[in-house]
Amino acid sequence: MDEVVIVGAGPVGLMLACELGLAGVRPIVLEKRPEQGDLPKANGLGGQIVQFMDYRGLLERLSEGSSFAGRPPGFPFGSVPLSFAGLDDPPLRVVLIQQPRLERLLAERAVELGAEIRRGRELLGLSQDEEGVTLDLSGERLRARYVVGCDGARSLVREQAGISFPGTTDDEVLRLGHFTTPDLKGPFEQYEHLGLRQGWNRTPRGRLLVTSLQPGVHIVGVRERGQEPEGPVTLADFEAAVHRVLGSGLPLGEPVWLSSTVSQARLASRYREGRVFLAGDAAHLFPAGGSALNVGLTDAANLGWKLAAVLAGRMPYDLLDTYDAERRLAGAHTLAHTRAQAALEGLTGENGDALRELLTELFAYEGPARHLGQLLQGSDIRYGAAAGHALVGRFAPDLPLTTAAGPTRVAELMRGGRPVLLDLGGGGLKGAGWVDVVRAHTDDPPADALLIRPDGYIAWAGAGDLPEVWLAS
Repeated sequence: MDEVVIVGAGPVGLMLACELGLAGVRPIVLEKRPEQGDLPKANGLGGQIVQFMDYRGLLERLSEGSSFAGRPPGFPFGSVPLSFAGLDDPPLRVVLIQQPRLERLLAERAVELGAEIRRGRELLGLSQDEEGVTLDLSGERLRARYVVGCDGARSLVREQAGISFPGTTDDEVLRLGHFTTPDLKGPFEQYEHLGLRQGWNRTPRGRLLVTSLQPGVHIVGVRERGQEPEGPVTLADFEAAVHRVLGSGLPLGEPVWLSSTVSQARLASRYREGRVFLAGDAAHLFPAGGSALNVGLTDAANLGWKLAAVLAGRMPYDLLDTYDAERRLAGAHTLAHTRAQAALEGLTGENGDALRELLTELFAYEGPARHLGQLLQGSDIRYGAAAGHALVGRFAPDLPLTTAAGPTRVAELMRGGRPVLLDLGGGGLKGAGWVDVVRAHTDDPPADALLIRPDGYIAWAGAGDLPEVWLAS
């Protein structure tokens, strides 16, 4: 019997495979696509996951060749611009990387760590009992102790596990296209004479997006009321939608990729059913862009170490219950603020313009800008909010440290994916088994000691003895 089978080799499934591999588990990843996808469905990472990638030593790989990696000067909150110009330390972090490259890098790392990726293997059904889960594939049957559905919005794993997916579906369809413009000096020169600006442009019939994330390629989006078309989007379909919304044609260039989607706002009723778990789009869908990968990849970071610790007998079985409790809370928080963003985007007429103008003024103040930046970052989430020290449940800050071996920082201590007991008070704390004890100095320590979970979140802080549950060998 295999220990863990992951269904879906998108970014979330591959991230989970990396985390399990780092902890000594050799997962099998099933993917129905025979080859890795080459469609730029997502164009970057933004939020807490960027810092986590640094804690895993992957940020340099992801940032290589990126047109931007760091703290952006601003970010849209729905249709309202959010500026971080007045903040000394803007909370939001971003790396521009297209999904195909992200998947390749994560797949390479997962294989390095012992994962097996089986492409062209489509799940047909699954069932579970007290000992494990049976997966039926075409001409093949697998048994696993645990199964994780990272198989997207139409998740068969979720359906077969009997987990409901309540929520709403938008009444607008978004057509999105990437187009090459190698003969232009800049991506917007051809649109300026039409009165279009970078970003979303409103008309009485819908909205038109014009932007660019890499030289020679621009992105055009068209949002209008209607149903998602059946079959692939053609260039003729796209041009017709542009004409309906803009009232005239638009020079587009050669299409690289065309797609259509209808936004949904959904949250699975639970993230776990027995030995079956959900992560990523299988567990949540957000009606505004920019958050899905941050939340989905953080799902994987949360679940990976917990599955590995229970499989190895290091932690009690009920640790797995905390995955639903922690990550469903994060999903609900994100769903709330992306619903608010979608509402702002959808408001039309003078009332909508007035509200956006007022919010633009409000967002210019430091307090609102910082708070909304933390929402987008995902750093507003605190696991177990009533638990002791104020740092418990928060993502560990990347403190600069001095140890007997020389200078380091928290991120470098987390590369091995093990829990770290950081002794900052010289108290001679002792760990046991799988907990790495590091005695270090930092200016203005936030606590005498920090116990940092493998996913970077603080499990315990203060002084005294380490909680007994972490003392297993």
